[in-house]
Amino acid sequence: MKYSVNKEEKYTILKLQEEKLDSTKAPDLKSEFVTLNAEGTRNLIMDMSDVKYSDSSGLSALLVGNRVFTDDGGIFILVALNDHVEKLVKISQLDNVLTILPTVEEGVDRAFMHELESQFKEGEEGDEA
Repeated sequence: MKYSVNKEEKYTILKLQEEKLDSTKAPDLKSEFVTLNAEGTRNLIMDMSDVKYSDSSGLSALLVGNRVFTDDGGIFILVALNDHVEKLVKISQLDNVLTILPTVEEGVDRAFMHELESQFKEGEEGDEA
């Protein structure tokens, strides 16, 4: 599986450099999500701009990513979906579960907003103690 990882302070961008996200790639992608989370990544932006096709295995991998990062208090953001993948996500009604944005820049903005919201909530909880 070909991909690149760009780690920043508040988020990590994983760009999948494959045309197909299918049963041959999904297990590796799931493992990468778990590894990144274990290494301290809380907020992941998944750049899907190169992906032209996905099947149910690919969607399953994306759901694993969503669970891994949101269970840890972070956010999992999909960006730059092509028409085929976006239709599959909508048919599966996963657009109600996943955070999907048009561009990497908007994903970065959303990750920063999530961090601010998390810090604000933590501050409020600390005030109540």
